[in-house]
Amino acid sequence: MAADQQLLNMIKKFICTIIFCLLAQTSFAAGDSGSDSDNYLEQYKAAKNLIKRGKKLELKGKNELALKRYNLAHKKLLEAHKVERRNPDILNYLGFTLRKAGKYEQAEKYYLQGLEIKPDHNGINEYLGELYVKTQRMDLAIERLAVLKNCKCEEYDELAEVINKK
Repeated sequence: MAADQQLLNMIKKFICTIIFCLLAQTSFAAGDSGSDSDNYLEQYKAAKNLIKRGKKLELKGKNELALKRYNLAHKKLLEAHKVERRNPDILNYLGFTLRKAGKYEQAEKYYLQGLEIKPDHNGINEYLGELYVKTQRMDLAIERLAVLKNCKCEEYDELAEVINKK
């Protein structure tokens, strides 16, 4: 009888150990996915900062340095996009960095993907409008401006200024 009790206790300990290992593995895996999420946010924030710095360099006429910032931002945005594929802000900035690099067709694809998700996204509508001006499709640029007409936002004013310069 004592031997049966010992065997039963050993089996219980063995089962408890297996359950503990399974639970530990599950919570470790959950922690990993959280780090992907954190990493995506870090990549996105770093890219936004690089874009902001690139814009400042552009205003100072340091276009080559600005382009380097935009290229670095693009790489970080691609990493974020691997995790978060339907984020219109990421798609907007992917389009922006490609547009600044002169890759208009690729940029337009990202902008249009973003508009499929959020048709009234101010940034995408402005930047896509600027792309249309750059590629001499004024009718499409004016359509983007019309989308922004009632937003009472700086994106409307900035796109209107770009259109009026042409």
